[in-house]
Amino acid sequence: MMRRRYLTVAGLLLFLAAAIASLGMVTAEALYPAGYSTSKNAISDLGATEPPDSVAHQPSATIFDSSMIVCGALALVASFCLQRGFRRWAVPILIALFAVGVLGVGVFPGNYGNVHALFALLAFIAGGLAAIASVSIAARPFGYLGILLGAVSLVTLLLYLILGDSSPMASLGLGGGERWIVYPIVLWIAGLGGHLMGRSR
Repeated sequence: MMRRRYLTVAGLLLFLAAAIASLGMVTAEALYPAGYSTSKNAISDLGATEPPDSVAHQPSATIFDSSMIVCGALALVASFCLQRGFRRWAVPILIALFAVGVLGVGVFPGNYGNVHALFALLAFIAGGLAAIASVSIAARPFGYLGILLGAVSLVTLLLYLILGDSSPMASLGLGGGERWIVYPIVLWIAGLGGHLMGRSR
């Protein structure tokens, strides 16, 4: 019974984390001054643009940074509950690393340069790997969807890192390509949250 409760709480927290991250990004985009492009601008520009001429537009910056911090904190607690519920370590550790990356993105916005980039990279890699590894704890067919979404995220990231502007995703622009990395992870987190809440019943 306690393990089921842990899984219920983990599912609820993960679903809330995905919802807050999604709505935070959408709201920050809507309130950003004219000129923001989901193709040309990075998602992190919502918090602050990169140095040397960094700019943080309000209220978008506060909304984006706060939503990332809350999302990361919820996912971190969820990883603990997930470990207690399944008594396994691989997926909870990867989710915890993802959570730390998201927290870092919120605490250290784009104007922190390389520090911000490292936390973002941690979130991308750990999130994609966690989605793939979740096949070990999720019932089918959702487990296979985790593999698919994680692979899409990681392949997009790998193509960007290796090929840069020559990547097949380059036509989408920096922001469009980044969203193909981020959105599959967010969708997976929301799906895993619902899956866990249903499974725990």
